[in-house]
Amino acid sequence: MAEEKSGFFKKLIGGLSKTRDNIVNGIESVFMGVSSIDEDFYEELEEVLIMGDLGVSTTEEVIERLREEVESKHLMHPMDCRESMIEILKEIMEAPETAYEFENRQSVILVIGVNGVGKTTSIGKLAAQYRKRGKKVMMAAADTFRAAAIEQLTEWSNRANVPIIAQKEGSDPSAVIFDAVNSAKSRNIDILLCDTAGRLHNKKNLMEELKKMNRIIDNEFPEAYRENLLVLDATTGQNAINQAKEFMEVADITGIILTKMDGTAKGGMAIAIHKELGIPVKYIGVGEQIDDLEKFDPEDFVDALFTGMDEE
Repeated sequence: MAEEKSGFFKKLIGGLSKTRDNIVNGIESVFMGVSSIDEDFYEELEEVLIMGDLGVSTTEEVIERLREEVESKHLMHPMDCRESMIEILKEIMEAPETAYEFENRQSVILVIGVNGVGKTTSIGKLAAQYRKRGKKVMMAAADTFRAAAIEQLTEWSNRANVPIIAQKEGSDPSAVIFDAVNSAKSRNIDILLCDTAGRLHNKKNLMEELKKMNRIIDNEFPEAYRENLLVLDATTGQNAINQAKEFMEVADITGIILTKMDGTAKGGMAIAIHKELGIPVKYIGVGEQIDDLEKFDPEDFVDALFTGMDEE
């Protein structure tokens, strides 16, 4: 496991190169470019953080806490702030102790997100990982609206070697959930991963669909631990956060999966999400391979940004 973690950390360093160039280079240039900790220093740092997709409220908290650190530790030079900044960023993203409780319980996970964000791929990768850990996993193809969604999920079920419950395109998604939940119960499945439609342009329909699914799960499998994971495309930056806010109106989102982090300079939004939404990032994707989706570790994430900078 330590070897796997080390391997993913190296991928993380490489995958975050664009974000590092965008954010950390700017932070480092502020730290090294001024000689004293004054208002100009804080203003320059604030501008770099906002431009790096951390968002206004997150940036305000970082600057405020950094001011407190400077005062309490009597820091004199901007470079002395580097470690304080790193620790503040890690603390902002810290997830609650129960963040991954669903992995250790008999759980039903609804995976939510608009088309194109990597929802189906994320389900496939999670299924493969859970199975690798010895869990009995099943998929439910409840995105019956989108053409080819069922075929794509079926392909991932084959790759991950886990069973799938599916009906034909256009079927009632709740009927798929009903079948999947009862099959999961009878086969004593540990984790049921449910793909869902992401028709955010018609929130009323989506809300009714999700409500119906939730009622079925509550009625048929009340003992199951529940988790609702929202998949967001990191390349869209602050737009992804706006999208998350819309989904929060129609579902009780308990965690975020951030995909395509290796293809973006906007990775700073990973830091903004927890502060702005109050929802932890739980998984992060930095590649196309089946093992390129991992648990999001704030310490690893920030270390990969700044360690990567040190290594360049």
